Amino acid sequence: MLIKSFKARKIKDSRGEETIEVSVNGCKASSPSGKSKGKYETPSYYKSLEWNISAINKLEIPFSIKSFEDLSKIEKLIEKKFKNKDAKKFGANALFALESAILKSIAKSEKKELWQIINPKVRRLKIPIPIGNVVGGGVHSYSENKPVFQEFLLIPKGKGIRENVNIMQLIHKKLKKILKGEKLNDEGAWEASSDEEKILEKLKKFKNKINIGVDIAASTFYRKKGYEYNDKTLSPDEQIDYINEIIKKYGLLYIEDPLQEEDFSGFSKINKSSQHLIIGDDLTVTHIERIKKALKFRAINALIIKPNQNGSLMELKKIFDFCRKNRIKTIISHRSGETMDDALADYAVGFQADFIKCGIATKWRFVKLKRLIDIEKRLI
Repeated sequence: MLIKSFKARKIKDSRGEETIEVSVNGCKASSPSGKSKGKYETPSYYKSLEWNISAINKLEIPFSIKSFEDLSKIEKLIEKKFKNKDAKKFGANALFALESAILKSIAKSEKKELWQIINPKVRRLKIPIPIGNVVGGGVHSYSENKPVFQEFLLIPKGKGIRENVNIMQLIHKKLKKILKGEKLNDEGAWEASSDEEKILEKLKKFKNKINIGVDIAASTFYRKKGYEYNDKTLSPDEQIDYINEIIKKYGLLYIEDPLQEEDFSGFSKINKSSQHLIIGDDLTVTHIERIKKALKFRAINALIIKPNQNGSLMELKKIFDFCRKNRIKTIISHRSGETMDDALADYAVGFQADFIKCGIATKWRFVKLKRLIDIEKRLI
């Protein structure tokens, strides 16, 4: 495939903030943006959004692109042209949108699905289990007396993506009455003036249809004195004891970032069993070096993977391969500032993620779920 045209421009994400969209041969891809960012994430842009747009619009590709592996040629070109030793320094949002648009263009030229370009050799495809944010707290909530945990999550137990989506939507609707929810936050979750355990008690009522998860995002409320809740401050050791207690008390399946982003050894003390997942996000920030460090410490048994937290789809493949080899469960994830691009679903299927975290409500979230439903239909 010859690249005939490049076009990068600004668009608005679901929060009304500016992000990047790249069009390659008429195929568009965009990058989301996160509000809660780990300290070690790849910067979104090299100098600025405007600089990256200008740089992409001036880019020339002097060779044909035929496959996913050819993205390495793009990355080498960027490294050479912009004198970077690592293509990610071009900016995670910019590099991801560029590479994603190129893959979409290849898919169109070959009359294939995007996931087929990502993984042309796979024999048996699996559709990942969706994870939906149903109640928001932390930096994603503006309610008074809000919980400090950032997300309360549903992991449905249905058969197939359509049934799982229906389960999440039904519970999301019921929780509006139970929580007296009136406002949806950035990710389409209900804002609530309630403490963590009261919300978990309410979610327990639906345990026949779902497993419960939490994104604690502990770095957001960690200070020098410890973990600052609304009514108490816990030391690091007390936080570990508290997390182990609520895992058992509420039968949590999914626990994301239970400790702050520097505490690899503390993560290793969180109880890990075959019944639940201890997940790194701010701890690992979709970077292979930090993932390897987490494995060395036995800090996690599951991992959040955010494409625009890294930028390089080539490195994303290495991360998925590494996790598969080391039996680390994978959760490919959206961001709080999303776009209408549905490619996250194709990446989830193409890379064979175990779970996909993309919300429940609002059009920016549902477009990913709808795409998964469409993919499942074609595979049946």
